[in-house]
Amino acid sequence: MSMTMGTALITGASSGIGSVYADRLARRGYDLILVARNTARLQKVATRISKDTGRAVNVMTADLATPVDLLRVEQILRDNAAITMLVNNAGFGAVAPLLEADVDTMNAMIDINVRAPMRLTYAAAPAFAARGTGAIINIASIVAIAPEILNGVYGGTKAFVLALTQSMAHELSSKGIRVQAVLPGGTATDFWGIAGYGEYAGSPKVMPVGDMVDAALAGFDAGETVTIPPLQDGTLWDQFDHQRRYIGDNLAHATPGPRYLVRT
Repeated sequence: MSMTMGTALITGASSGIGSVYADRLARRGYDLILVARNTARLQKVATRISKDTGRAVNVMTADLATPVDLLRVEQILRDNAAITMLVNNAGFGAVAPLLEADVDTMNAMIDINVRAPMRLTYAAAPAFAARGTGAIINIASIVAIAPEILNGVYGGTKAFVLALTQSMAHELSSKGIRVQAVLPGGTATDFWGIAGYGEYAGSPKVMPVGDMVDAALAGFDAGETVTIPPLQDGTLWDQFDHQRRYIGDNLAHATPGPRYLVRT
């Protein structure tokens, strides 16, 4: 067995993007802690990866929408000094517009897409900072910057993930912590079926999940804070981010902009 890169804890690891991250990270030399609700699917993924790679793969059944389960995962991130990477992947989406969306479902989406990665990040980051090393990968979505595409609450949750990642990169990079937000577009996972739009998974515009994760890891290796696998021209993001920062540098004024002044 090759030298370990430490242990990566991956949420939503029983299928889709999470299970592919598990495979890829194990092949890079990480031991794994895989977290999801479905024990049988988790065990199947763990057995396959352990057999294929020889890495140590542990599973943890947890529903991140349940506070007691979320706290158990937080405790592991605080206490297990072998953990060197957190992949916040668990989440779900919706395609229905606001007037057709169930508000309780939207509330549950916020629990999984916002509260869970926030709390797990707050558990992992101090431990990583104390050791001077670690990485946090947050799976967002292209809707973080294009919220008109799908359900607005879903877009809002992913905009939170992007903003949190950018702020963390600003605060934590000097402490040896790598932070990355990944913004997939349409990806061939169970997402579409769960969101009520299963037929889209067969669209020619949908990216194979392996290609998406490989691209995301290429962005990680390149040191990107924000990786957008389907964006063909990366300079577009560079320009967008530069303009965002430029605007941010021009917001500290005690008077409103001239366009808002009342003419008398």
